[in-house]
Amino acid sequence: MTFDSSKHHRHSIRIQEFDYSSNGCYFITICTKNNEHHFGKIQNGKIILSDVGEIVYDEWIKTKQIRENIDLDLFAIMPNHFHGIVIIYCTGVGACRGVGACGVRAYCNTPLRQRGFQSPSNNLGAIVRSFKSSVKRRCNQNGLEHFEWQRNYYEHVVRNENDLARIREYIVNNPLKWELDKNTPLISPAKILR
Repeated sequence: MTFDSSKHHRHSIRIQEFDYSSNGCYFITICTKNNEHHFGKIQNGKIILSDVGEIVYDEWIKTKQIRENIDLDLFAIMPNHFHGIVIIYCTGVGACRGVGACGVRAYCNTPLRQRGFQSPSNNLGAIVRSFKSSVKRRCNQNGLEHFEWQRNYYEHVVRNENDLARIREYIVNNPLKWELDKNTPLISPAKILR
């Protein structure tokens, strides 16, 4: 079999030239492989977490504990996907830490920024990779090897207070709307919000 760049080239779904380590709020969605229901089930509009779902919860909370440059806002664990809002602070000399729409330091009214030099360990991709790998590692250690993540993740750069309010509402209402769309293939929530 020969390599065909038109078939085998992976295209990034990230915004070109955007610095994902920059100060701001980011809405992420991470799915299970094949949208399998590994994290639990929805009953009466609330998630009842499985063993894998409990690990997802624990590892998400630990994300803040191991990274001083972030805060976590609302998140929701659904049977086959995870939603969360991550707030990243710029770090280093002259780090900007103001108060804004998230009600926490370092929220910005996010224009699209050009990429500058930042440590890759502090960017959104590194945060998501670390979270996904720690969940998978703990699943493997606990006899839950059947669990797998979908490759990649969806992100949406939160641009202003109205955008943040819509995303928070979406996260809060996601379990309540589960019965309406549990059999519908998951599409990027960022597309829904735009």
